Amino acid sequence: MEEILRLLEQDARTTVERVSELTGRPEEEVRALVEEAERRGIIRKYKTVVDWDRLKEGRVMAFIDVAVTPARGVGFDDVAERLYRFPEVRSLYLVSGEYDLRLIVEGSSLHEVASFVSEKLATVDRVRGTATHFLLKRYKEDGVQFAEFTEGKRLVVSP
Repeated sequence: MEEILRLLEQDARTTVERVSELTGRPEEEVRALVEEAERRGIIRKYKTVVDWDRLKEGRVMAFIDVAVTPARGVGFDDVAERLYRFPEVRSLYLVSGEYDLRLIVEGSSLHEVASFVSEKLATVDRVRGTATHFLLKRYKEDGVQFAEFTEGKRLVVSP
């Protein structure tokens, strides 16, 4: 199943017929394995990676690190559940290091993201602090390269 999942992860539009061809498995088996993965929640969603900058859309993304005081019996889970319900939150991770949670947040402007942090995020019980990092340029996301580099172009070395 892992081979099939890797193919679909690279391109969700890969047909059952093409996966069958690439893996050497019968189409019926591929179809059954994909349906099982969907039913078991292994495949969570089929996704399109969009380069919004090419559309000149006014989207602002930020990585927000959040320090949380854990609670007995639930750790960070209850705070995480409150946070992922905000529509501004695109992704949410429990991480190691100085901060406990990392959010990826999207807004239409710097002001909108800043308002989210100050009015919504910072007011959640047990949130002790935040550090916001605005996305300046995307080079690669979900295995897709965004930056276009000229092949063979060398970086200038200066003393």
